[in-house]
Amino acid sequence: MSFSDYKTLEQVQAEYQIAYQEQQFLTAQELTIAESFWHDLAFNLENMDVFASEAARCELIILPILREVYKQHHHTTALWVQRSLTYDAQLCGTPDYMLSQKSELGKTVLGLPILMITEAKKNDFEQGWAQCLAELIAGNRLNPEKHPIYGIVTDGKTWEFGYLDQQLFTKETRIYTISDPERLVSIINALFILSIQAAHH
Repeated sequence: MSFSDYKTLEQVQAEYQIAYQEQQFLTAQELTIAESFWHDLAFNLENMDVFASEAARCELIILPILREVYKQHHHTTALWVQRSLTYDAQLCGTPDYMLSQKSELGKTVLGLPILMITEAKKNDFEQGWAQCLAELIAGNRLNPEKHPIYGIVTDGKTWEFGYLDQQLFTKETRIYTISDPERLVSIINALFILSIQAAHH
């Protein structure tokens, strides 16, 4: 099975015995963003139909935001787009985006995954989280330390956050949207920081 074959959270939970809870665990972490980024984002939102297709959402909203936050953390991490990941025959596939520890072998080698980002296809967050949780389980099992691993599911407009710690998946109760981009970026930055800290404990 590939990650994208999982359709519901319940299916993944039952198969891997993952408990579920919701709580507020994110606190915004401000970061300095170039003014040109805000101008470009506002231009895209105002002049282009950014939600017309999956490709539009990914190229015009999701990746630009992830890349901007990643710039603050590129010394210790690597950001991947459509990079395949395999734990076993059941837990394999190609996450939409992934943040990993930076490999000592350079940018062509995947380090241990610490954050998975899944695009909610057809705005289906239920399937988005099923796919993301399967990816989190794979990332967790690939890591000998079994530290918490973080996840984002987004359709570009709405952004949801969660993390897997051993057999417990926790989903952030608050949902953030592109309508407040500065707050959204500071929350994504907070998730990047948490994932990096978890990996170094």
